[in-house]
Amino acid sequence: MAIVKEEHLGGQRIILGDCLEVMPLLDTFDAVVTDPPYGIAKKWTGGFGSGWGNQKSMQGVRNKWDESPLGQSEINKVLNSAKCAIIWGGNYFPLPPSRCWLIWVKPERNFSLAEAEMAWTNIDAVVRVVEAPRSESGRVHPTQKPLSVIAFCLNKVKNAQTILDPFMGSGTTLVACQKLGRQGTGIELDPDYFDIACKRVDEATRQPDLFVEPAPKPTQEVLL
Repeated sequence: MAIVKEEHLGGQRIILGDCLEVMPLLDTFDAVVTDPPYGIAKKWTGGFGSGWGNQKSMQGVRNKWDESPLGQSEINKVLNSAKCAIIWGGNYFPLPPSRCWLIWVKPERNFSLAEAEMAWTNIDAVVRVVEAPRSESGRVHPTQKPLSVIAFCLNKVKNAQTILDPFMGSGTTLVACQKLGRQGTGIELDPDYFDIACKRVDEATRQPDLFVEPAPKPTQEVLL
């Protein structure tokens, strides 16, 4: 069975299963925003200056799913799932030339990890850049993107109301969708990360929207 389990929280659909089996069963989305494995596990060795204290202890976990990048058939399934695509690590995959790349610049320097990451898109626009720290408090996945970076991506596809993330991980894309009022569907193969994603999305439904400035409080005019 392709879909092992699913939850509906807020406006988000969270699926446990193999995305390569699940995607063909779903309707077409307005946009796919995702961060697949780059296939760089052997280069991810950890050590001093890596920028993440838990990196060595998580090496075995990451190497299970980051052994090789997506091939052409897998990439085609991702592209066929939506009208618009934003694929992080696009420089590792067999994708056509693009005019619009999204670049995440990390301000920290002299780390063994990359100082920037690139997302391929099929958007007809110019290159755009976002700056954000390489990590944020509460990170639970080895390659978890900051929430602000994913919100930046969603703001580049403003008219997209239905969003797919077939490599959901800890659910950051769906958290951003919940806060921006989009309908997200996420697929994750690992049961532990599926549970984490459910918890994070559930928490997002209970918190105020961090991306919208609160309306000013009304003030009482002084009566003379």
